[in-house]
Amino acid sequence: MSNIDNLKSTISKKGGLARSNRFQVIFTPPQVSLLNTNPVSLIGGLLSGGGAKNLINDPRDISLLCESVSLPGRSISTIDYMAEKQSVKMPYTYIDTPVQMTFIITNDYYMRTVFENWYTSIFNTERYKVGYKKDYSTDIVIQQLNSKNIPVFGVKLEKAFPIEMTPLELSNATENDYLRMTVTFAYDKYIEENAVSSVLSGVSSVLGQAQNTLNLFG
Repeated sequence: MSNIDNLKSTISKKGGLARSNRFQVIFTPPQVSLLNTNPVSLIGGLLSGGGAKNLINDPRDISLLCESVSLPGRSISTIDYMAEKQSVKMPYTYIDTPVQMTFIITNDYYMRTVFENWYTSIFNTERYKVGYKKDYSTDIVIQQLNSKNIPVFGVKLEKAFPIEMTPLELSNATENDYLRMTVTFAYDKYIEENAVSSVLSGVSSVLGQAQNTLNLFG
């Protein structure tokens, strides 16, 4: 059997190739990010064709508007230790890399509004006051999907929150393009999940979305 046949056989018995465009992200932003009380923003939403439904920012739209996301990486920090006649590397801690997500910007600036409101709960620039982490952090579930859109692998970011939002570049040179915004998230740690546990984490996050939405009217 040729090497290419061996490769095909190996890929087939492992369920096929993981496709980079088969994914979804699930998380519930703080309640302050879900209710749009800015009258100027609401009027802008009406003018852009969004209608009165722009009063509440639906967290389910986040997954649809997420154009790309990076799965977290991890590095081991080491120090040089003299062992007999040579120096060797000794590990002493680890560092999880921040996660970036790129979102599509619609005419009502939905994603921009969500994160601007979220930032307010993290650091209030008017009062110059930092919020409580339990109020502005949330778990984020990133799922790899197969060709049937069924989760096969997942990563959960515990107590995540945005730390950077890229500027939006407007230019006459990009007439047929659309705006994108990249957001960087920090988190306490990430947990790799199999298909079953990732589905359960996703369901838990969806229930949290529903509860947060109901609390807006409670």
